[in-house]
Amino acid sequence: MARLRTRIAGILIALGFGALTFAFWALWNRPTPEPPWPARIQGFAFSPFAQGEDPGLRRMPSEESIDRDLALLSGKTNAVRTYSTLGPLGAVPRLADAHDINVALGAWVDANRETNEREIEGAITLARAHRNVVRVLIGNEVVLRGDVPLDEMYAYLDRARAAIRQPVGTAEPWHVWLANPQLADHVDFIAIHLLPYWEGVPVESAVEYSVQRFREVQARFPGKPVIIGEVGWPSNGRTREGAVASMANEALFLRRFLQRAEAEGYVYYLMEAFDQPWKANFEGAVGAYWGVYDVERRPKFEFTAPIVRVPQWQILATASVLVALFILALLYFNSTTLRKRGRSFLAVIVFPTTTIAVWVFYQFTQQYFTATSVIVGALLIVGMIGVIAVLLAEAHEWAEAQWVVGRRRLAAQLLLEGGGAQPKVSIHVPAYNEPPDMLIETLDALARLDYPDFEVLVIDNNTKDEAVWRPVEAHCATLGPRFRFFHVAPLAGFKAGALNFALGHTAADAEVVAVIDSDYVVEPGWLRELAPCFANRYVGIVQAPQDYRDGAENAFKAMCYAEYRGFFQIGMVTRNERNAIIQHGTMTMVRRSLLQATGGWAEWCITEDAELGLRIFEAGYEAVYTPQSYGRGLIPDTFIDFKKQRFRWAYGAMQILKSHADMLFSSGGVLTSGQRYHFIAGWLPWAADGFNVLFNLAALGWSVAMVYAPGQVDPPLAMFAVLPLSLFTFKLAKLLHLYQVRVGAGWRQTIAAAIAGLALSHTIGRAVVKGLFTRNEPFFRTPKQAAKHRVRTALNAAREEALIMFALWLCAWGVAHTPQMDSPDRLAWIIVLLIQSIPYAAAVLTSLVSAFALPARLMGGDRGWRDPISSSA
Repeated sequence: MARLRTRIAGILIALGFGALTFAFWALWNRPTPEPPWPARIQGFAFSPFAQGEDPGLRRMPSEESIDRDLALLSGKTNAVRTYSTLGPLGAVPRLADAHDINVALGAWVDANRETNEREIEGAITLARAHRNVVRVLIGNEVVLRGDVPLDEMYAYLDRARAAIRQPVGTAEPWHVWLANPQLADHVDFIAIHLLPYWEGVPVESAVEYSVQRFREVQARFPGKPVIIGEVGWPSNGRTREGAVASMANEALFLRRFLQRAEAEGYVYYLMEAFDQPWKANFEGAVGAYWGVYDVERRPKFEFTAPIVRVPQWQILATASVLVALFILALLYFNSTTLRKRGRSFLAVIVFPTTTIAVWVFYQFTQQYFTATSVIVGALLIVGMIGVIAVLLAEAHEWAEAQWVVGRRRLAAQLLLEGGGAQPKVSIHVPAYNEPPDMLIETLDALARLDYPDFEVLVIDNNTKDEAVWRPVEAHCATLGPRFRFFHVAPLAGFKAGALNFALGHTAADAEVVAVIDSDYVVEPGWLRELAPCFANRYVGIVQAPQDYRDGAENAFKAMCYAEYRGFFQIGMVTRNERNAIIQHGTMTMVRRSLLQATGGWAEWCITEDAELGLRIFEAGYEAVYTPQSYGRGLIPDTFIDFKKQRFRWAYGAMQILKSHADMLFSSGGVLTSGQRYHFIAGWLPWAADGFNVLFNLAALGWSVAMVYAPGQVDPPLAMFAVLPLSLFTFKLAKLLHLYQVRVGAGWRQTIAAAIAGLALSHTIGRAVVKGLFTRNEPFFRTPKQAAKHRVRTALNAAREEALIMFALWLCAWGVAHTPQMDSPDRLAWIIVLLIQSIPYAAAVLTSLVSAFALPARLMGGDRGWRDPISSSA
């Protein structure tokens, strides 16, 4: 009954949030009444290029297609404005006359003098031949671009005026006329461009702004007629200050402008009749989207009905709700212990995330695709999906760590099934070149175990210096027959090779193999309290957490200790509920028969412990995990050793992922869906770090291109930055919250854990990338009692991170000081660059902390931690 109530509550929560999401879409897309489009407008800017056509590549439209375009506009406009007289564009006056359309004839002028001559001669010829040519424009924004000297431009205009009976002028943005008043002496009329989007004017005030600029030019040139050569708003593209390019804003601006233009009696040409994708090569992506009709000649918005932001919003809302419900169903499945708060929390995360994702995908599909845009867009969408997957996995872990009814599989409950059984345990201690005093301390602690039947095998493999291993051998002899010492050289297979050697020399009557690292001091009750779990014949592994005894030694070790602790008190506890823990190579026990039956320790994998754990799960056995500490080792002494340890873990995870992909990614086999979920979702954040390394390299290249070619390279769309920034914020909030309530940390310890974790991001990322594309990496043992870093050595340990950090800062500064108009896209990109630099800065800081003997209290190392058992229940 309780489970049924939980499921009903989950369904109601999901449906409630679904209704809220649909209501949000409806509210955001409320119809807005605007003035209707006139039956016939004054004029269109007319570029008759279809998809795939490009004047720069000499891919020109045919006369037949131009005639179809003019037929479409017939009866809807009085005139069209052209931009060239050459090639098939020279046929526009003749074709337009057949459709009762006048022509404002344009002659293109640029730095090519030979072409300019042909254009002007063509304009003179066409103007003389066609009565429907009502005016002629020599050049378009020539002065703005600076293509020819002013005197040369004056000569072109004067020559045309002398040869043509129609009025002759040129077209420039309004401010160019004010800055070059002498230009008016060489024209019969002034054609101004009013494109408030380029000036960052919000659409709500854009019409009034345009009218004011028109009047300003009129007042400056009272003796000249002023017409509007181009006026419009794009339906897609980057936001410029307050100017947002969207289909709804294009409709709003044009419908309001047309009402005002009719009232004022303006002569104008709307920019433009049809979308022109080829212009994106010269004006940026926004250049393609100024048409009233799209490139397929379909109206882009309603001409008379109220304006809706997204006309297909019902489809998008339904899609976002259905996707969210599907994801919630997956997250709720097998999460029967989640409380209502936990289910509501997941709904709060999932519904906005899917809404953003659907919106981003919709925006992407509204673009005109090129090979480059498809590749870049596809990569960004794949990255977005990856970010969403990590975000959802993090949210699920947060919910299960905080809002559950109870923990069904804690070791304390499974112990009840043991009935006091005490199987013989063979404890294996692999060692390579370890300080003898440290290893002797480990052996003395083992000698104090309160357990009747155990043996200890010490396997020293490949240590060359006899002065290192001989004292340990002698000490084992003093501890009695339970302790056996083996020095083996050469011995292949690194730690796994040593453990396999020990397995071959294990006592015949030992039922359990236990492994600890050579620096661990165990509690006397370790075997007595945990070995009885093997009385349950389905138990294959019993795991206690890695723990450390020197976290209060200095500030660096306090940071490391705080970072380690989170996984064993949060991640392992939640994974344990689905029998999906990560086995670790210390404080672990394995059923001997199972270890031998599954092939022993994998010498090909540098994380042989985690690989064995997954193999045991694939064999259908269970693991027992307790968050209570039964032994403590030593933390790496230097940042470089801290990094190498984590590199090994992440690289090994990728080896395992590749080797066990069939079992992890298919529904067949013994693994449960919960086990597959935790192994894949648990490594997703590391995979994200790998992607992040590649992303940062691409971001640096993109930013350099933005700085050197600001007119051609735009910042990535802000919408693609929303989810990564949200993920960073979310993960930080999760850490701050769970460290307080589930790990028992104070604020200094929580901050220390955050810095140390971030400091490893680049190392993990490199390991993931390398692990995915290579097979083998040498095993690196974590040195114990190593010499401390000096400052120079510490900086060298983080040199890669420091270089990337400074590169990201330099790029952020360069983008911020590039002479472009401010936009949310650019601001978002600057923020992304700065946020991306934080892990690298954390690495530099952590390395410096490791170089100084700073007191542990700076990082909270002087305070205790709350009992993990009570905080995990």
